Parts: sequence; structure tokens; C-alpha cells
Amino acid sequence: MPQTLTPPAQAPARAPRPGTAPDPELRALAERHGLTVSGARPSLGEYTRQLWHRRHFITSFATAKLTAMYTTAKLGQLWQVITPLLNAGVYYLIFGVLIGTRKGVPDYIPFLVTGVFVFTFLQNSVMTGTRAISGNLGLVRALHFPRACLPISFCLAQLQQLLYSMGVLVVILLCFGQVPTWSWLLVLPALTLQFVFNTGLAMVMARLGARTPDLAQLMPFVMRTWMYASGVMFSINVILQGKHLPQIVVVLLNGNPAAVYIDLMRFALIDSFTHKQLPPHVWAFAGGWALLAGIAGFVYFWKAEERYGRG
Repeated sequence: MPQTLTPPAQAPARAPRPGTAPDPELRALAERHGLTVSGARPSLGEYTRQLWHRRHFITSFATAKLTAMYTTAKLGQLWQVITPLLNAGVYYLIFGVLIGTRKGVPDYIPFLVTGVFVFTFLQNSVMTGTRAISGNLGLVRALHFPRACLPISFCLAQLQQLLYSMGVLVVILLCFGQVPTWSWLLVLPALTLQFVFNTGLAMVMARLGARTPDLAQLMPFVMRTWMYASGVMFSINVILQGKHLPQIVVVLLNGNPAAVYIDLMRFALIDSFTHKQLPPHVWAFAGGWALLAGIAGFVYFWKAEERYGRG
């Protein structure tokens, strides 16, 4: 029988690869009917408005996270206060007693506890911010909302935790002879500026942590090093006395944002910590760090909005 040859079947047309430009006719059709790309990044102004509209979700999510943090512990929410107090006790024994950093520092225990509480606020904000996206991929992939809600809510939860701890800090201050004065009102602007700084830094770390989840394993070492350079357990002024260090080292130690916010809180709450122990232009440093971290961190996080939870 004669054989007939059939032409080879044509390969099916390939779908356009992700990231390639769509067909011009399809683009025009979509624009005519008001269609947009799924998950596209909104403008910065629109993104800010979306965050404001979800402010109730942010506060509720922060409270829920803080409550769930200690649900399995028998002491429950008391660990919010016990943990920094235990850290302060360990630092007092090692640095204050054994190493002797309490020498030349009046009211050392209020000095130490204030530094521990303030730095713990910064440390926990950065640590939880690093896992804000990578640790909540189910939520990110299931629901559509501005992803910045997550690092903001985590920082807000840490602020709530600090406010609970402030009650114990006030008791410690009173027990060691500190009397409430008008300077205690400076706690409000100092905490506000630190919260903005913490949130901006947490947004930076959230984007980096979303791309590199292993970063969360490195951050405890980074934060511990930062703590040792921030005057939590010692007075930077006392340490620098009699040492001829390069001026750049002195500027970096005094301009360290963690040290700046700790010094402001000590100045507000401790009578013996006077303005002479504050670095020059300390409020300008505090405001500048808050603006730089807050704005830069927010923009940096927003630029990767459409990539969170993908890949």
C-alpha cells in the first residue's frame, strides 16, 4: 500500500514568560476596561493611604501577637517584665560587680535597668521585623493587604510590651530615690522617635529577611555586638575618660542611635544623669535617625511590595 506522509504536528505556542511585555492589543484592552496587573505595587501615596485604612488591623494584629507570645507559659504576660529584669540582673553581676563598670556611675541600678529596657525594645523590634515576611508567608500569600502592616504591627507590639515594663521601671526608680519631675515627660518624645527609628529599621530587615531567611540566624550576634557598643551596661563618658581614641571613634560611639535613645531616657528619668553626660545635639541626632530610618526604611520596603511571598 502506498504510504502517505503527514506533516509533523506544530508545537503549541508558548505562553509568554513572566516579566515579558504583554501583547499591545491585550494591554490596550485591559486599560480600556480598567484592569491592572495582579499584585502590582501601588504608588507611594496610595500605599500610605492603604496602610492608614488598615490601621485598626495593625493595632489588633499587634495586640493579638503580644497576647499569643506567652499563652503557653504559666506566668503568661509577666514574662514581658521578668525577661528584661533577669537580663539586668545578669548584667549587674557580670559587668557591675565583677568587671566594675558601676564605678563612677551614680544610681547604677536605675542606669542599668533603663538601658536594658530601652535596648530590649530596639532589639526585639529588629528581630521580629526580620521574620515579619518570612515567618508569615501563609498570611502573605493568602490575603491581599499592604505588607508593611506586618513589620509595623510587630514594632507596635514591642512598644506595648515596653509600656507594660515601664510600670516596673518606675517602681525601681522610686525605690532607688528617684522622684518624678517634669523631665519625666521627655519620655514621650524620646519613645516616639525611637519607635519611628525601630519601625524603619524593622522594614529594612523585613525586606532583607524575606529574600534571605538565614539572616534571622545571624541577627542575634549583630544585636549583641550593637548592645556592647551602646553603653547599656556602662557609661560611655566614663569609659572614654583618659583614653586618646581617634575622634571618629568618639563620634561613632556618641552618635550611635541606640546610645542616643538610651541617653535620652536616662536623662528624662534619672536625676544624676545630667545634660553634661549627653552628647552634643542629642535631640537633633535622635530626630535625624528617626527621619532617616523611618523614611528610607518605608521606601525601601515599598519598592519590593509586589515580590513578597513569591518564589
